[in-house]
Amino acid sequence: MSQNKKKLKEKNQDTSRVYKNKKLYSNSAQPELENTKQQKFNFEQEEVEDELDTSFLDKKKRYKKASPTVVEEKEKYPIELLLCSFSLLFLLSSFVLYHYATFDHNKVKIVTKTKEVVKGVLEENVVFLGDSITDFYDLKKYYPDHFVVNSGVSGNITDDILDDMEKRVYQYNPSKVFLLIGTNDLHKERKVEEVVENIQKIVTEIKENRPKVEIYLESIYPVNKDIGDGAQNRHNEDIRSINDKLEDYCHDEKITYIDLYDDLANDDDSLKEEYTKDGLHLNDEGYDKVTEKIEKYL
Repeated sequence: MSQNKKKLKEKNQDTSRVYKNKKLYSNSAQPELENTKQQKFNFEQEEVEDELDTSFLDKKKRYKKASPTVVEEKEKYPIELLLCSFSLLFLLSSFVLYHYATFDHNKVKIVTKTKEVVKGVLEENVVFLGDSITDFYDLKKYYPDHFVVNSGVSGNITDDILDDMEKRVYQYNPSKVFLLIGTNDLHKERKVEEVVENIQKIVTEIKENRPKVEIYLESIYPVNKDIGDGAQNRHNEDIRSINDKLEDYCHDEKITYIDLYDDLANDDDSLKEEYTKDGLHLNDEGYDKVTEKIEKYL
């Protein structure tokens, strides 16, 4: 080691905190340090021989009392929450009692009654089912205040309706059905019994698939062979026979039968001239007469 470095080391030792307080760490003080288990420093070897015992500090922390402020807050919070809940419950109860005492209950009853009336009208759905006589019937003109569906198709016979009941009737979910069919069956020279049987099948199927529907069976209208050519292959005698059988059937099955034959026929038992344009189909005056009779059932 050089002389300069050796002198510098000695100088630092002479001016250090440990050197200045050397007497505090003399052998005479060692017994006290040992008793309190403090550090004992070896000045010759420049190192600590014993570790500091700090267990008493850990014990002090372990038994430290909880903060009284924290305990106070924990006890205070549930009471405040309970008081707040009771206050909200009281305010809600007061509002309900006030609302019930001051509400106009008679007004509610009146409004409800009005809605029920409107609801009944909206639920009514009337289907007119038949052939060209129904097809040419301007239902919107004659029944503007009702929900009506024209399910008449020109040239139809009873079989055509039986083969397409879903599209012709069921899809409309009707509350009432007015059925007029059969005159074209006679044009195809079908027998009276066959026409009556098919009409009964139509009524039966409607009742089975829509049991709550009201069915109104119209009589087949008379024809007039002296006007135009619409009455070809049709005879009023056969029409009357079919109508008589249908009337008896309706009576037995408790179905409403609407006799329009007598309302449209003249003294010669033919369709009145003022009601037709071709001896079969009706004109405006003829539909006016039919509407006058049917609107009683709506």
